[in-house]
Amino acid sequence: MKLFSKILIVSIALAYNLLAQNNKIYLPNEDSLAKKINPQWYNDAKLGIFIHWGLYAVPAYAPPELDPGNVKDWTVFYKNNPYAEWYLNTMKFEGTPTRKYHDAKYGKDFSYYDFIPMFNEKTKKWNPDTWASLFDEIGAKYVVITTKHHDGFLLWDSKVPYPNYPPSKNSLIAERNIVAELQKSVKAKNIKFGVYYSGVLDWTFYKVPISNLWPDLFVSKSQTASYADYVTAHYNELIEKYKPDLLWNDINFPDKGDFVGVMANYFSTVPEGIINDRWNAKNKKIYGFTTPEYQVLENKVDYKWETCRGIGNSFGYNALETDVHYISADKLIDLFVDIVSKNGNLLLNIGPDAEGNIPAAQLSRLHALGKWLKVNGEGIFGTSTFDKAQGKSDTKARIRFTRKGKDVYCFLLDSISVNKITIKDISFNGKSIITITGNTTPLKWSQKNNEVTIEMPKKWQNEYATGFKISNY
Repeated sequence: MKLFSKILIVSIALAYNLLAQNNKIYLPNEDSLAKKINPQWYNDAKLGIFIHWGLYAVPAYAPPELDPGNVKDWTVFYKNNPYAEWYLNTMKFEGTPTRKYHDAKYGKDFSYYDFIPMFNEKTKKWNPDTWASLFDEIGAKYVVITTKHHDGFLLWDSKVPYPNYPPSKNSLIAERNIVAELQKSVKAKNIKFGVYYSGVLDWTFYKVPISNLWPDLFVSKSQTASYADYVTAHYNELIEKYKPDLLWNDINFPDKGDFVGVMANYFSTVPEGIINDRWNAKNKKIYGFTTPEYQVLENKVDYKWETCRGIGNSFGYNALETDVHYISADKLIDLFVDIVSKNGNLLLNIGPDAEGNIPAAQLSRLHALGKWLKVNGEGIFGTSTFDKAQGKSDTKARIRFTRKGKDVYCFLLDSISVNKITIKDISFNGKSIITITGNTTPLKWSQKNNEVTIEMPKKWQNEYATGFKISNY
């Protein structure tokens, strides 16, 4: 009888594994989950839109001067944090600009969570279709929204019980189901939909302000089993309700949480799904891409990566930011091309105000990028890396490459004052045809030794990066 039971158990296990292999059902262990392959849609997408929206959009305040891409002292950074979404943490420090602003504007007895009814009232004016139309217009292929940031406030109608004492008399859930409404609008435009969730860091559980990146940010995580269960349940709920194309976790996953269980549920539910790398120090074989923040890799790499950054120095809306704090349209386009040439994606953040309006300075950059992509997108979307990402010319102009099948795209990031340009250390097929992207008129070109000289059209002017298509490379 015991032998029969053992045979039955082994048979069931083998049958389940066979079913898993045939139907893309993943088991809650790293070996099974590591078999997951990055979906092609993500490799082809190149451009995603990040959305940081929450209670912090009501005060919309942060000292805007510090550059998050060039931090020299993390203690100074956190006390003068340019990230408006970190308002609650920054206001806990006595004497900081954010604390002085909060006390003067709202009063010392005004809790951060007193912003909840204000946010709920203002978000009544929000139209998710307006956002989705904008994202579609500029050519974004996926969208990721903050479902829960570090303040613990939820943007979807969660049914998971809150295990801690309430931080305020107000519900920690937005009155509108922002996640569901945005997903519907985004999917209607055939854009992939992803969710951000702050895994370990939740200030409704952890009260002490974070003053340094190491070790506070990771040591200060909630280790209670109840919080781990809360996070695990939230993730499973998000997966079941919204089947997100992308799970974007931030600042680790609770040690006591069921990470592999969540991953097995996710990849079995969304076979073409993908996750980032901010879960834990283990399980790296499961991660789909790395996430440098306000940083760009120096060289092309084989693995997939994604730069996330705001258009300004903040992710959340900061009313103090002016045009000088925003990246220019020209630099944004150059940055994007550089990222794509090195096998990366750009997750470009917008920070709407509490009513859902995207600031004009952010919109102008988005529209410029979208206009450029309408002409040059063929050399961006669906491309792979070339033999090399960067090239040299006889001018100081920067050059980047991408590839699509037999065609190569060469992007000139800088303006030139001459009517021709020579690209060094490259050879083209003698039958190659070179055109400017968006134009079918062949350009004259010549090959000498290991250099290619391309003649520009007469009176050629281009506001942003110029793309060349080398057909039949």
